[in-house]
Amino acid sequence: MTEKEKMIAGEPYRADDPELVALRREVRLKLAPYNNEPTYDADKISNMLRGILGETGKGSWIEPPFYCDYGFNIKVGKDFYMNFDCVILDVAPVTIGDNVMCGPKVQLLAATHSLNPEERNFSGTELGKPITIGNRVWIGAGVIVCPGVTIGDEAVIGAGSVVTRDIPARVFAGGNPCRVIKAIE
Repeated sequence: MTEKEKMIAGEPYRADDPELVALRREVRLKLAPYNNEPTYDADKISNMLRGILGETGKGSWIEPPFYCDYGFNIKVGKDFYMNFDCVILDVAPVTIGDNVMCGPKVQLLAATHSLNPEERNFSGTELGKPITIGNRVWIGAGVIVCPGVTIGDEAVIGAGSVVTRDIPARVFAGGNPCRVIKAIE
């Protein structure tokens, strides 16, 4: 397997692989004009976003500035909205459903490292675990979603939460670590 294939499969991979370095450089070359578009031309920004992400549903919008590792591992549904200054570390697939709203400074972090110090510090490898966000989810400002997390349909995640484990559908959850607070009727 190539390092890229290992990365996408969630296997340990070397981020210093020349192909991966080139792909990160490529997306930065696309993000720079996206993040600095002075005219706020909606059609132009939408077209630029389609060139950055792997899949983009109709009516989706990410406010600049926006940062990601690769872009091709990010799939967003229709009418997705992400506010200013958000980060998606997409070393593994990040899949976002339809009608999802994210506040400013949200971080979706599929990247991780081994808990074993020898592997983490001496092997040079990294890991990724997919993130999945269902339909009609609202993620409040400053939320951090950790690697491997799934958030169910119609869930609401309170501002400032750190989501370290799966959140079921139709609940309000919040805190650090994020936990279910109540069901949504």
